[in-house]
Amino acid sequence: MTDLANVNEQQGYRPPRNQWWDVWDQFKTHKGALMGAGFFIFMLLFVYVGPYFWTLDATYIDIRARNSGTSLAHPMGADQLGRDTFARMMAGGRTSIAVGLTAMALSLVLGTFIGVVAGYFKRLDGILMRLTDLFLALPLLPLLLVIIMLFRDSLRSTFGPENGIFILIVFVIGITSWMQAARIVRGDVLALKEREFVLAARSIGTPPHRMIIRHVLPNVMSPIMVSATLGIANAIITESALSFLGLGFPSDYPTWGRLLFDGTDWLQRNPERVIWPGLAISLTVLSVNYIGDGLRDALDPRIRGR
Repeated sequence: MTDLANVNEQQGYRPPRNQWWDVWDQFKTHKGALMGAGFFIFMLLFVYVGPYFWTLDATYIDIRARNSGTSLAHPMGADQLGRDTFARMMAGGRTSIAVGLTAMALSLVLGTFIGVVAGYFKRLDGILMRLTDLFLALPLLPLLLVIIMLFRDSLRSTFGPENGIFILIVFVIGITSWMQAARIVRGDVLALKEREFVLAARSIGTPPHRMIIRHVLPNVMSPIMVSATLGIANAIITESALSFLGLGFPSDYPTWGRLLFDGTDWLQRNPERVIWPGLAISLTVLSVNYIGDGLRDALDPRIRGR
């Protein structure tokens, strides 16, 4: 082994470079994606690590601080009950980001499964794609409202007010946002199953489930990862819209959308109560979109290396 290493060193041999370093090098060239990733990491630290430093409870009521503005005790002011807006922004961010990540995971699993099955098995393609077209044709906001009104009370009584609404909103967002991922994955699978390595694996009798797991799925990870980042943004916006309409979490369980809804009644007196959650939603969604844009370029081998 020592002699082989010496020979390789003399001949200038270098081990092959990991392709993820190439992805990172391409990602770094996208300034917007780099700034978006930095802001999203900052927001994660703010909502998950921040409460260890800012220990004021988001539900603590201080009557003397009602509707107060920015101060050292309340950097973002306080609401009509004297609850600290800074602490409620952290608590609301934890809920909104958790909804975004969980709903994205559900929609991605469902969309990837349907896309792979539709693309690989020709006899199921027509049925699954017509189902996808049906979901795309549905008016999503009225459908969301109907589902929440029908199942909200039963889930609340079973899992509790907060957990029940969390499960319902994640499920509703997940089952109404998988269609784009399914169509993208299906298109890539249709192209992949005619490639030489797939035909070679099929010729030696590789079963379909192993073919999908070993050869197809690893090669469609690029669109799946891009869809994941965009799915987070979509889920955060949908949850905020439902909470803004008063159909999301209870009033004492803060989310960014709920804070926005509560602040509209005090817009003229304390406009910052609307500005802070609005900025958090807008900048977080923008940063996630930039990350998705950078990943799309970095994971595309035709662009990488330019």
